[in-house]
Amino acid sequence: MIHACCILYVLLMVTLAGASESGIVGGKVTKPHSRPYMASLQYQGKHSCGGILIREDFVLTAAHCQDSQTMTVVLGAHDVTKKEKSQQHIKVAKYYPYQKFDGTIDYDIMLLKLENNATLNKYVKTIGLPKKNGKIPAKIKCVVAGWGKTGPNESASPVLKEATETIQFPSECNKIWQKYFTSARMICTTFGKKGGVCQGDSGGPILCNNKVQGLTAFTRINECDNPKYPHVFTKVNFYSAWINETMKN
Repeated sequence: MIHACCILYVLLMVTLAGASESGIVGGKVTKPHSRPYMASLQYQGKHSCGGILIREDFVLTAAHCQDSQTMTVVLGAHDVTKKEKSQQHIKVAKYYPYQKFDGTIDYDIMLLKLENNATLNKYVKTIGLPKKNGKIPAKIKCVVAGWGKTGPNESASPVLKEATETIQFPSECNKIWQKYFTSARMICTTFGKKGGVCQGDSGGPILCNNKVQGLTAFTRINECDNPKYPHVFTKVNFYSAWINETMKN
């Protein structure tokens, strides 16, 4: 189970201590099926976390999204409350959280091996990963995407939404998050009134120039819309060798 520090919030939608159900705040509804690599991770038919399809049989997400129940990955979805013809529902055969993940906030990344391969088509496609140690320049605008509530007191949006956030300098993230932020393995963003990620978006991507750079990890508890506290993402390129090795084996 997740241990969320008193000032942090891991971004889950399943029932965990202190978690609440939220998703992209503000932003806009994504054009249906324009992000065919997006995965909805579900428990008992309800959306819990986001993820991305990186191979026909592997989804990448946040390690804190694992629960004791059996997870189902839904691909090809726009509206997760409907049974769309485009959807593929595949159970997870095996979970591969990063070996140093201890249930807190560091090393928050996990591979999901699917029971069977996804069928790739116009609704379901894989997305490539960044090169190892590639630099992510500050001040570039990137896109985040996910399903869920659109604010602390708003009803859930069943359809995929997206918003724009800006990569922040690591020194600024260190100032605010201090010991909770590790620049080698995390990136963080600033965001405006148009919003960004919130609880429910964990494991979903942040895309810069249409390339995945991070996975949604944590934000300030009950204040995901407070611009004083940068949003934090697991830096994917740090884990390139582990991802490739795990999928190979």
